Amino acid sequence: MATQNAAAQAGTAPTTTQKRPGMGAKSVRDMVLSLAAVMLAGLVIYYFIPHSGGNGVHAVEGGIGSSVASARRVAPYPVLAPVGLPKGWTATAVDYNGTDPHAAVWTLGYIDPSRQYVSVQQSNGGASDFIAGVTTGGVKVAGVSTIDGVTWSHYQGSDYRALVLQTPKVTTVVTGTESFAAMDAFAATLRSS
Repeated sequence: MATQNAAAQAGTAPTTTQKRPGMGAKSVRDMVLSLAAVMLAGLVIYYFIPHSGGNGVHAVEGGIGSSVASARRVAPYPVLAPVGLPKGWTATAVDYNGTDPHAAVWTLGYIDPSRQYVSVQQSNGGASDFIAGVTTGGVKVAGVSTIDGVTWSHYQGSDYRALVLQTPKVTTVVTGTESFAAMDAFAATLRSS
């Protein structure tokens, strides 16, 4: 009673919400029309805005030459890069991170002619952490590769295979989605100058 009296004294009557007949159907119809308008806008954007039309592989602009030369000048170990790769290889990643000179990382990635990923990565940091990161948790498996008289260990990760070469100065990992034989051929092209 106190609320009704307070409302009456203030000069306002309590309000009640009443639905107009047919409002429920109108709301559903409005939602359907709004959804149709959004979908139509999406289709217009999809069909009339130009797409790249590419294969999804983004090549390193300007090649890798200057990046390799820069990394070789500052790295605390011999930086490896392939020499004489056959036609059809596309460099897709090149990076040198020397922020920590005791864990400097070199990365050079490619898509090969069979559309598989292959890369060489090097670091003078902790070998076990570096190998685990590059091989996506890979473990050493039976088998080795001998390339130019040097023995590389085989690792298998959840996504990648890898060849691993550990020396006192640097750990080198050739990793990718290719077979060990194909990665052996790539590793045979690696040179430090």
